[in-house]
Amino acid sequence: MVSYTIPLGGSTLPPDILKTDKSSCRKYGPCGVGEKALYLNSFYLDRRYYIPFSDVQRVFKRVAMSKGGFTGRGIFATLSYLVVVCDDGMEKQCLFKHEEQVDALLEDIRQHHPRIPLLSAAMEKKRAQRAAQEAARIRPALTKEALQQVHRLSKARAYLEERPALYGALSRSAKAKRVNECSNPAYRWAALAIVLLGMAAALYGVYAIVTKAGFGIYFTLFGLAGVFLFASANVLPTGRNNRRYIERQWRDACDNMERFLKGYSNFPLPARYAHPVTLTRMIRAIEDARAVTGDESLRIVKEDLQKINSSVTVEQEEYDEIMAIKPMFLVEEYR
Repeated sequence: MVSYTIPLGGSTLPPDILKTDKSSCRKYGPCGVGEKALYLNSFYLDRRYYIPFSDVQRVFKRVAMSKGGFTGRGIFATLSYLVVVCDDGMEKQCLFKHEEQVDALLEDIRQHHPRIPLLSAAMEKKRAQRAAQEAARIRPALTKEALQQVHRLSKARAYLEERPALYGALSRSAKAKRVNECSNPAYRWAALAIVLLGMAAALYGVYAIVTKAGFGIYFTLFGLAGVFLFASANVLPTGRNNRRYIERQWRDACDNMERFLKGYSNFPLPARYAHPVTLTRMIRAIEDARAVTGDESLRIVKEDLQKINSSVTVEQEEYDEIMAIKPMFLVEEYR
């Protein structure tokens, strides 16, 4: 296993340490976080490369969004990458199928390797400029009622942040539900048919190779390529990738949140929208004097989210906020 793990950067690990570290690394999609190194995928193989943490300059997320990214009609068509920059300036980019896996990996690095920056150099510069502008900006004076609402929403956010698993499940299940609703069911069955044809072609290819019938290797390769491609594309109808299962996951997430919020008197949000980001944006609306009451600030949040579509350019920080909560509003049609 170790001999097939290729080092990146200027340092290497002794084979025995590398073997132990890789086998015990925490896996996130195709990559992994060990105690000594970060393990990255190649185009075909998971955790094919490794970079000792001593050689890592920064790690961050990069998102490429297709034209239908924020529209109300389409799905969240994004490609998520983990980008690792080494001390020698080399940059390695790894594609992930699920963006939450990138976020989880970055959170792991934040906890275990806090010295490593988790933003690109350009984003760090932009964030510093934005912070300076925000500090210099003169905010409108808030009324007593508005200050009380900010305090109320802040307390509710603190309560919600005690259970990240609950609001995380809301966000994930809403994304899955949105994707499922916007995907043509025919595509799933077409993918299944292609996989079955690929399997048949691969089996015939093996038979042709054994019997020396000719062209067997081509049937095998193309058949296996079809099977691997569509089996890994997350479009096949499976026990966990069908409308009934996804609907149940969303209902269960809402029900679990509802039960948790029963312990909080007069929570300012419906359970289906209970996420710290929603409350943060509500607080922001009040601080900017766009709203005074909790109901008004929630209405502003809904209006802002509805305005965000494929023609709108946003910073990475706001993108993360939008991706966390907009699916919840979309699947509930902003009710």
